[in-house]
Amino acid sequence: MKPLLILGPTASGKTALALALAARLGGEIVNADAMQCYRDLRVLTARPTPEEEAQAPHHLFGVVDAAVRYSVGDWLRDAAPAIAAIAARGRTPIVVGGTGLAFAALTRGLVETPPIPEDVRAALAADLARLGAPALHARLAATDPEGAARLSPNDAPRIVRALEVLEATGAPLHALHAATQPLLTAYTAVALTPDRAGLYARTDARFDAMLGAGALEEARALAARGLDPALPLMKAHGMPWLAAHLRGEMPLEEAAALGKRDTRRYAKRQFTWIAHQAADWPRLADPDISTRIGAVLRLKGD
Repeated sequence: MKPLLILGPTASGKTALALALAARLGGEIVNADAMQCYRDLRVLTARPTPEEEAQAPHHLFGVVDAAVRYSVGDWLRDAAPAIAAIAARGRTPIVVGGTGLAFAALTRGLVETPPIPEDVRAALAADLARLGAPALHARLAATDPEGAARLSPNDAPRIVRALEVLEATGAPLHALHAATQPLLTAYTAVALTPDRAGLYARTDARFDAMLGAGALEEARALAARGLDPALPLMKAHGMPWLAAHLRGEMPLEEAAALGKRDTRRYAKRQFTWIAHQAADWPRLADPDISTRIGAVLRLKGD
């Protein structure tokens, strides 16, 4: 069965649409949200509730411990067999989430590079600080002119990354990109793009609802584990501020306001990603669920 991909910013109604389509199409839902892969913060990451999960089979929700750094590459290695198994059962894989890189990995492929040796990374960082990005761009041009031509002489992060890969692997980064193969070549995809002002109001209201549903207690339990604050889940929207509140550093009202702010900023970045990286995906701007279902079914030809 051809997979259905549903991408959208946070609080855009992805879960409701996925559940409705799973019931209509005989589908199973595969998570493509980086934070919802973790088990520790069900409420704060807006994972489907147990009641919602009971409505259709769900995959890759709450399967990773907070102490783990779960990358897009890790997700792709887990998602690939899950999607294949759902299709083999004659059911529709419905991949839903807000992590654009997950969908890019599915539909365009993922460049896998070996770890960059620390001495290479440190040397290039020192060269960047001492010489500046244009000098490193010239160095890249001397060994990889095609790669250098794709980059601005002032794009320091990408120049350094290209040099890191070239020195660590002996292969240009653009050659590794060209060799990648997408996991999916046939699929139906939609991007949810509701009115931004209305979406931001929903994210604010949802954060308050999360606090009422136990998000602070979740944050307390996670903070008590004493994990590295740089771990992905420790940076989930609202978690750093709730942790600060629990340490007595700010009132809950301030922590909530900052959590709401970060969520709105994240939604804005998701809109930007959709606009530039999923430019050819059909848009579903109308928030009405029946309208969305009808549009998806027309795209699928059902």
